[in-house]
Amino acid sequence: MLTKKIKKTKEIGELVKKRRKELGISQEKLAEMLNVTYQQVQRYENGKNRLNVEHIQIIADALSVPITYFFKHEDKPGAEKKVPFLQPEERKLLKHFRKVKNNQSKILVINVARLASKAE
Repeated sequence: MLTKKIKKTKEIGELVKKRRKELGISQEKLAEMLNVTYQQVQRYENGKNRLNVEHIQIIADALSVPITYFFKHEDKPGAEKKVPFLQPEERKLLKHFRKVKNNQSKILVINVARLASKAE
């Protein structure tokens, strides 16, 4: 007997909406990426239409998340929170930061980022 909770269509739709908003993508833009209408995206997000495996994979690719993003289970109380998925700009910054070998240069990069964040 299965003891794990099965994700409902509405829960998956809510995750699609959450991730889309995290990325700053409109329903229209996501619809264009999926080759569907924005109304169809609304139906997915509201749980009105079921998503088959193929559509979930296409959406996962469009939203830059693994397909497991839609099926992961909630963390247990007291469990360490995982780092959320990075925005494309954050990925670029991290990629380049990891290439910096000199500790003084790393400190400089951190200070520049700190100053830039205060300037806004």
